[in-house]
Amino acid sequence: MDRFQGTESYIATEDLRVAVNAAIALERPLLVKGEPGTGKTILAHEIAKALRKDIITWHIKSTTKAQQGLYEYDAVARLRDSQLGDPKVHDIRNYIARGKLWESFTAEAAPVLLIDEIDKADIEFPNDLLLELDRMEFYVYETRETVVARHRPIVAITSNNEKELPDAFLRRCFFHYIRFPDRETMARIVDVHYPDIQQTLVREALNVFYELRDVPGLKKKPSTSELLDWLKLLMVEDIPPDALRSRDSGKLIPPLHGALLKSEQDVHLFERLAFLHRRERGG
Repeated sequence: MDRFQGTESYIATEDLRVAVNAAIALERPLLVKGEPGTGKTILAHEIAKALRKDIITWHIKSTTKAQQGLYEYDAVARLRDSQLGDPKVHDIRNYIARGKLWESFTAEAAPVLLIDEIDKADIEFPNDLLLELDRMEFYVYETRETVVARHRPIVAITSNNEKELPDAFLRRCFFHYIRFPDRETMARIVDVHYPDIQQTLVREALNVFYELRDVPGLKKKPSTSELLDWLKLLMVEDIPPDALRSRDSGKLIPPLHGALLKSEQDVHLFERLAFLHRRERGG
């Protein structure tokens, strides 16, 4: 059995590796939750890379229906072509567009199927996929054929917890919550992306980053991806580590904070904290 151990570019914690391999062994979808920016979506790509498999990605929107993952029949196009006398109307298959599940079911080798942000869709969406994900087959009414998976794909499903998922769906998944990386893990992630970065800069930047995340009232806590962007800017602008060091950096706006703070409310919060901090120190 293929086992996932992480990749050179993706630091997978022990509990995440266990979850991925358990889902593969049980042949159940891996449902991954976690705050934005913790690497939920990229995980599926790294699983595919590590196990040398193709990846098929189905990005879910608020208007997405489960049927679209199977196939869509374009009756309007067929009617138009029949009115124009187009001979291809005699084969209904010409008007059936295969969806991502169909694509993954008929792949030459078992792919990784990513169903990304499943909680964006209607509440019934997950339940509408239960049968297909369980049996690995579905029926095409227009052609009276059953599409059966040649190989069971590794199914990874991400959710941002925007809405609760149905119990029946949850029972069929192996669940894993990606905890936000601790300082040691984050240092390893930074090292993977920027192997030549000055370690003093990393140390001071992590101090600011984690203190910033701990500030009460923050609307959107900065994520791993935003930390990496910020570090890149610090290097590009040649910001010295001393510029990040202060007696109480959690109450001061860090340089190039636009990479970390992504809402006007949070910027105003820090401006207010900085003002109060200066007033306290100035007497």
